[in-house]
Amino acid sequence: MDAAQDVFVRLCANDFRLLKTYDPARAGLSTWLAVVARSSAIDHARRRRQATQPIDEVPEASLGVEDRHIEKLKIPQGLLTERQILILKCLYDEERDVAEVAQLLKIDAQTVRSTHHKALLRLRAHFNEETS
Repeated sequence: MDAAQDVFVRLCANDFRLLKTYDPARAGLSTWLAVVARSSAIDHARRRRQATQPIDEVPEASLGVEDRHIEKLKIPQGLLTERQILILKCLYDEERDVAEVAQLLKIDAQTVRSTHHKALLRLRAHFNEETS
């Protein structure tokens, strides 16, 4: 049953018990229906989440990503500084977090974040120009 049907089922269930609780003195009909719909949507999402398999039970082979489907970004020579390239490689290729990169390069974590940010700005600007 989808989320929209769930609202109507909830309103009609048990001899329209929920629908009979509507009080026009407390809220407009549209507001009251929005609250019922929101509640139904949350319940629907919770049921779907419970129906999924826990990550620990999924076979390791199913979680892998095949590299042949991932194309490496070709960064033009001279677009980024050596430090920016190094930080991007540590963060993305080696999947290190900011604190690890800062410790590895013996620099402040904020320097890693700002260098990363500046590198992404340069890349976005370059590739936006290319697509225009």
